[in-house]
Amino acid sequence: MILCKKFEELTLEELYEILKLRSEVFVVEQNCIYNDIDGKDKTSFHVIIKENNEITAYLRVLPPGISYENASLGRVLVAKDARGMGYAKAIVTEGINCVLRNFNTNKITIGAQEYLKDFYSEFGFKPVSEVYDEDGIPHLDMTLNIV
Repeated sequence: MILCKKFEELTLEELYEILKLRSEVFVVEQNCIYNDIDGKDKTSFHVIIKENNEITAYLRVLPPGISYENASLGRVLVAKDARGMGYAKAIVTEGINCVLRNFNTNKITIGAQEYLKDFYSEFGFKPVSEVYDEDGIPHLDMTLNIV
């Protein structure tokens, strides 16, 4: 089941599981100490894939003007035990669709981890910046122009 919810539509259980997964993946697994609760969740849409009532993949969709001039996708993750099953492509596809349904825009910009450049290129994202360091991890900005 794929869901795209506004912050206030999330259940407490969903919010807890999202924050737990984000901490597991981005803080613990990637050994990156940073402030995940950045104030952007309340204005974002939250795209969730659930299997057996557990979140297996997640991303947030940020409106234009929050992280970039354009709409943005961020905090993209697949739970460790659900990787290699196609959830990453499914969650990004739904994130793009969520942008198209909710914002009047034809561009999506992301701050992608450099090693995922080819993955995002499969969706049509193109690099628009040089590689830069964000919290000790190489990133680059990529933009998708929607026709």
